[in-house]
Amino acid sequence: ATLRNFSAAHGVAEPELRAFLRHYEAALAAGVRADALRPRWDFPGAFYFVGTVVSTIGFGMTTPATVGGKAFLIAYGLFGCAGTILFFNLFLERIISLLAFIMRACRERQLRRSGLLPATFRRGSALSEADCLAGWKPSVYHVLLILGLFAVLLSCCASAMYTSVEGWDYVDSLYFCFVTFSTIGFGDLVSSQHAAYRNQGLYRLGNFLFILLGVCCIYSLFNVISILIKQVLNWMLRKLSCRCCARCCPAPGAPLSRRNAIT
Repeated sequence: ATLRNFSAAHGVAEPELRAFLRHYEAALAAGVRADALRPRWDFPGAFYFVGTVVSTIGFGMTTPATVGGKAFLIAYGLFGCAGTILFFNLFLERIISLLAFIMRACRERQLRRSGLLPATFRRGSALSEADCLAGWKPSVYHVLLILGLFAVLLSCCASAMYTSVEGWDYVDSLYFCFVTFSTIGFGDLVSSQHAAYRNQGLYRLGNFLFILLGVCCIYSLFNVISILIKQVLNWMLRKLSCRCCARCCPAPGAPLSRRNAIT
C-alpha cells in the first residue's frame, strides 16, 4: 500500500519504483552512501571495525568486500574473538575479586563494631582461619545488584553523550547502549558515523571507553544472571525430586551424585 501511494503521488510506475529500491538496497549493502559520512577504511574506521568484530558486536555497516579481506577476517576473527572472550572472563574474575575484597572488608568492619572480632584482629592471622570470616564469600545477589547499578549508571552516562553528540533521542541512545553492550549489534543505530564532530578526538575516545566498559560490564552481568538461573533450575529439580523420593533417592551405600549436576 505504501509503494502504491508513493507511486501514485509522484507519478512513478510501481515496477520501476521496486527496481530502484532494489538498486538502492544493493548500494547500501556495498557501502555506497549519498551523505558525506566518515570514510569507512581510514585508520579510525578500520580500528572501529576490528573492535566490532572481536567483541562480536558486528554492526554490519562496514564489511569486507574482497576475497582476501574475507579470508583474513575468518582467520583474524577466530583468534580475535577467542582472545576477547578470554579478556572478558579475566575481567569478570578481577571484578568479582575486587567486589569480594570490598564486601569482606565491610563485613569484617561490621563484625568488629558488634564485638564479634577482637580489636587486634588482622587479615592473614591464625585467628582468621577459625573465625566466622573463614571461607566467607560475597552473595551472588549483592554482586548482581552492584553490577546492575553500575551497568545502569554507565548506560545513562553514555546515553547522555550520544544524545548530545549524535542528536538521538535519549530512549534511542539507551536502546543503542543495550544493543551494543550486549553485543547484539543490530546496526540500525551506529555511533561515530558522521564525517566530523565537535571535539572529535575526545568523542571517539569516550565512545571507545564506553563501549569497552559497557561490554565488559554487561558480559559480567550476564554471567552472574546465568548463575542465578542455574541455581533456580537446581532448586526446581530438587523440589521435583523430593516428590518422588522413594524412586529417586539412592539406596544405602550407593555413591552420591555430584552436587549441582543436572541429571
